[in-house]
Amino acid sequence: MRIFGFIILLSVLLAGSGCNSYGRLLKTGDYDKKFFAAKELYNKGDYDKAIPFFEELMAVYKGTKDVEKLYYYYPYCHFGLGDYQLAIFYFQNFLDYYPRSYFAEDARYMIAYSYYKMSPEPSLEQSNTEKAIEAFQLFANMNPNSKYIPEVNDLMDELRAKMEEKWLKSAMLYFNMREYRAAATALLNVLHDYPETKDREKIMFHILKSQYLLADNSIKEKKRERYENASASYIAFINQYPQSKYLADAERMYLDIQQKIIKLKSDEQI
Repeated sequence: MRIFGFIILLSVLLAGSGCNSYGRLLKTGDYDKKFFAAKELYNKGDYDKAIPFFEELMAVYKGTKDVEKLYYYYPYCHFGLGDYQLAIFYFQNFLDYYPRSYFAEDARYMIAYSYYKMSPEPSLEQSNTEKAIEAFQLFANMNPNSKYIPEVNDLMDELRAKMEEKWLKSAMLYFNMREYRAAATALLNVLHDYPETKDREKIMFHILKSQYLLADNSIKEKKRERYENASASYIAFINQYPQSKYLADAERMYLDIQQKIIKLKSDEQI
């Protein structure tokens, strides 16, 4: 027990000694030591301790060749701490100061990747997802031969899938709330924005069903036009998915649509 207690006491003393050493180094005017300490702390992942050194050194070495690397590694400290918004700010700051730097490509990638890290679940607001897609696209346009391009393409696919899921869920929410006009418009937008979607069959069927139910619940003056829209959606759907799992429901709606259009035409002639 005495040995165990001694080990604990020694650990506390050593930790205290380390803290005191860190504090003394912060107060010293030896910038070479501070430069070395900043790199050591950064390499160990002690970003919160490295930040004060970087901030002081950037001011001290301003105008020298060494400051470029300080400006480059400083935003990585914020990224390492999970403060992605500050990381974006300081990576952009680096690009503003050093647009032709050897590190510019990496900084531009990290801006996009920081937005990616802030991209939330599909059910939440997706402005950071949109910013990440835009930033990755900008990176790809400016650096078409970059080593990051395969990863950028994969990450963009992931982000687009998230956006697709978000808008499809929103469209289906309109449908479930019986807001059929809004549902049809939202579903058409999803199909337009994501033509290669794996949910294309489901979306096309629900466009048909939304238009059919919208026509059913419309005033008489609008019924014929809306049934005809639904009929056109059925033709488009059945041409692409003649063996669809939704086939029985689609054909039932189509037969009802044709009968109602015939009746509406007849009523118009009276």
